Amino acid sequence: MSDRDPQPVERQLPTEEARDLISLVREIAQREIAPRAAEEEDAGRFPREVFTLLSASGLLGLPYDAEYGGGDQPYEVYLQVLEELAAARLTVGLGVSVHTLASYALAAYGTKQQQVERLSAILGGGLLGAYCLSEPASGSDAASLRTKAVRDGDDWVINGTKSWITHGGIADFYTVMARTGGEGSHGITAFLVPGDAEGLSAAAPEKKMGMKGSPTAQVHFGDVRVPDERRLGEEGQGFAIALSALDSGRLGIAACAIGLAQAALDEAVAYATGRRQFGHPISDFQGLRFMIADMATQIEAGRALYLAAARLRDAGRPFAKQAAMAKLHCTDTAMKVTTDAVQILGGYGYTADFPAERYMREAKVLQIVEGTNQIQRMVIARHVAGPESR
Repeated sequence: MSDRDPQPVERQLPTEEARDLISLVREIAQREIAPRAAEEEDAGRFPREVFTLLSASGLLGLPYDAEYGGGDQPYEVYLQVLEELAAARLTVGLGVSVHTLASYALAAYGTKQQQVERLSAILGGGLLGAYCLSEPASGSDAASLRTKAVRDGDDWVINGTKSWITHGGIADFYTVMARTGGEGSHGITAFLVPGDAEGLSAAAPEKKMGMKGSPTAQVHFGDVRVPDERRLGEEGQGFAIALSALDSGRLGIAACAIGLAQAALDEAVAYATGRRQFGHPISDFQGLRFMIADMATQIEAGRALYLAAARLRDAGRPFAKQAAMAKLHCTDTAMKVTTDAVQILGGYGYTADFPAERYMREAKVLQIVEGTNQIQRMVIARHVAGPESR
């Protein structure tokens, strides 16, 4: 409806290499991802070929060591790549974030031998990962998980069910948290389980409100046998590994949320500047101008928040509080901005002829995944006011 093309986000990038990287990502997004996003989401099609291309382009291991096929990029650069991908299609941006999350335990806690043998294939060998923490009866209360791994000689035998697993049923590897000891957080151990392991199966994908192209499924472990050399970290260290991974993963969700919000804002502005009522573009009317100003301001604030947290992480400083704040603010912003975009488009915003309604449906899940926003508020409050007195 408008000839006005959205302007690329002005980014503060630390190196010329990072600027070239963003240019590459934008080219891939415009050529390979965005043109098919609406059609493939409507059909529930997962774009595996896009992930193969991203892997070949070095984009599935950006924050990890180049020695093992990673990109040696700081988190502030990796997250801005995620934002660009999510703006083109959330299924892709979130998928890269989940793959990075699934790779974390091996990259950060694996032995040198484990990393030499497996990390290069995971980061740049065309593989796709999934992260298995949540279960049907343990979501926010992750430390109460029931999936068990029992030692049998040099092997572990895993039994149980994981739920809400992104890439469930199509992943090449699963980073799995299983109980190897007593109750509570200290009895959990992490394992790297191949996707074709005997006894591993996936249920039919969940029928979701949005992100229909990204499969989310229960994953069942029935006497799945893995050797001890696929254990990641020490016995009983799994929950600490899981929480450490989630601190970084929440920044990935925050960046994806801002990418989605930016796409919704761009759509709203293009529509408002092209749609005429009462002889004027509707973008001339103060009510809509104020909405657009608020949308843009919240997006910029969210971007600044997740980048500030990323820079703390890159500097080796504590960032858990800031990660929770970024996840909370950015995903709430995505929900508000996408809802406002639908409002600006009016009746057209409620139809599938425009992407605004898809953005709104997709935004909702970002307030839930990798710790609901209620959990984020609990995390933030503990950092600010101390632990609850019980």
